[in-house]
Amino acid sequence: MSEASDRGFPGLGDRLHQVQSGIADACRDAGRSSDEIDLIVVTKFHPVELVAALADLGVRDVGENRHQEAQAKAEQLAELDLRWHFVGQLQTKKARQAARYAHAIHSIDRERLVDAIADMEREIEVFIQVNLTEDPARGGAAPAELERLAEHVLSAPALHLRGVMAVAPLEEPAPAAFERLAGYSERVRAVAPGATAISAGMTHDYREAIAAGATHLRIGSAITGKRPEPR
Repeated sequence: MSEASDRGFPGLGDRLHQVQSGIADACRDAGRSSDEIDLIVVTKFHPVELVAALADLGVRDVGENRHQEAQAKAEQLAELDLRWHFVGQLQTKKARQAARYAHAIHSIDRERLVDAIADMEREIEVFIQVNLTEDPARGGAAPAELERLAEHVLSAPALHLRGVMAVAPLEEPAPAAFERLAGYSERVRAVAPGATAISAGMTHDYREAIAAGATHLRIGSAITGKRPEPR
């Protein structure tokens, strides 16, 4: 990968290629096609110039988890053909603003959030985030709420329910966590048969996520490199 194509971010293209190769290897091991996988590059705290360099390298799906930063980047890079994925916790009062630039919101975890964006003028893809821990302070809906929340999303005209999302807890092996998530995905599909997507897997566990059926990976530092200090 040439340094010119990295636009001043040495090694960016090589890291992207390594992750893409790792995804292909994990898919082969799982008996799946890499065409089933959407790679979302998470660019939290990185400058817009790095996002533009990723676009030069063919990346189209970009993830952010802070609304203010995501909104600014989306505005500055509006001329690029990018799909912005909001992957962090979203305050209800900021939801409509996020829905104006986000192609997809991966962190729907309560009915009030659904209500805030239910009547947007364009369709927004959404994922129900599931809390895989016993700690209610962690992001995500409790598993007991999944069917009710899925039905509420289906009643929202502007929302297209793609599936479920989760972050594997560090205190347990990722395969076990992702196996539970696959079970929760089946429950949501019983309510919404078209909600077949699973957003799971990050830099340290994307191979296990692929083995468990993930369709959307949210990978940051393995591609972007060391994260800058927040400003």
